[in-house]
Amino acid sequence: MEKIVDLRLVEEPKKPLAMNPKKFGMWLFLASVMMLFMSLTSAYIVRQAEGNWVFFELPSLFYVTSVIIVISSATLQWAFISAKKDQVKSVQVLLLITSLLGLFFLVGQFFGWKQLVGNSIYLVGNPSGSFLYILTGLHGLHIISAIIFLLIMLNASFKGNVHSRNMTKMEMCTTYWHFLGGLWLYLFVFLLLYR
Repeated sequence: MEKIVDLRLVEEPKKPLAMNPKKFGMWLFLASVMMLFMSLTSAYIVRQAEGNWVFFELPSLFYVTSVIIVISSATLQWAFISAKKDQVKSVQVLLLITSLLGLFFLVGQFFGWKQLVGNSIYLVGNPSGSFLYILTGLHGLHIISAIIFLLIMLNASFKGNVHSRNMTKMEMCTTYWHFLGGLWLYLFVFLLLYR
């Protein structure tokens, strides 16, 4: 005796969510970086409320570096769009410009630290200075890693490996850079509000 199966009751197999494993790993990394900085800024607020806190002006160079990071995000987005259009020379020039802007950002942060030292704000001593150095220093380390990623992508572009049919790493690099730019703007506004 044959069984009659009502096809309306049979479930179709579900399609798995498709995400490149490298992208997934990057998103996990970005989430952990975000949690790190959120916990540090939360600790900043809690510690500030306890008292014994020195209030001071942020270095004027931090305003300049904020503009630099926004411009660098624009140049990298332009490079990403150029890669999608297979405009290799534009990609190369824009990746180089973004890398240089990243270096200018780091140099600006370093000289911002020198302004802090000139105003007697040090890494050790009052917690307000310690938090500022730790927040900006950790962000700077991530910027260094992103510049290395940019240089890897620049090298790949010279080898012909950055084009519309191979955008995964370019997309990851762009996402990471935009994330760090957004993170800096968050930190900058946070420090302006809670200095």
